[in-house]
Amino acid sequence: LGGRADDLLMRFAELIQILPRFFLALLVVALFGSSLVNLIVVLALTSWAVTARIMRSRVLVVKELEFVEASRAIGAGDLRIMVRSIAPNALAPIVSLVGLQFGGAILVEAGLSFLGLGDPNVVSLGQMLSRAQPFMRTAWWMAIFPGLALAMTILGVNLLADSLNRFLDPRSIGPR
Repeated sequence: LGGRADDLLMRFAELIQILPRFFLALLVVALFGSSLVNLIVVLALTSWAVTARIMRSRVLVVKELEFVEASRAIGAGDLRIMVRSIAPNALAPIVSLVGLQFGGAILVEAGLSFLGLGDPNVVSLGQMLSRAQPFMRTAWWMAIFPGLALAMTILGVNLLADSLNRFLDPRSIGPR
């Protein structure tokens, strides 16, 4: 880590981070049509930068710790140090971040479907919420249950990611 390539990649990641995911998704849907593939491509292109920056910062911290220096002192190669020492200690925050990003992706898809810009051939919670809107006064359950399902799905993904973070974090000692 470091050097010209690292600097260029991090500046490019910053450029990607300033693009708002939802509005970029709206733009892609308007230009290329509403398909699930287009949405996945937009979400993938806009979410890698945060993961790369956090992983880089975590690796920069972990590579300076004593156990990495001890591995280097006993003659471990760079690949072994990366796989056995750095990666396990840098992975835990990434798992939490991926959970948060997955929840954000679910919300973007639901928002687009709510606005009628999602794939019409795919049933979506956002689409269900949109179709229930005219019936809010007389059939409130048509909106409440998809809304609760959306909230519970995102909460479940975040709780799963948090549990995996605790399980994978080598600093968490004791009962899991």
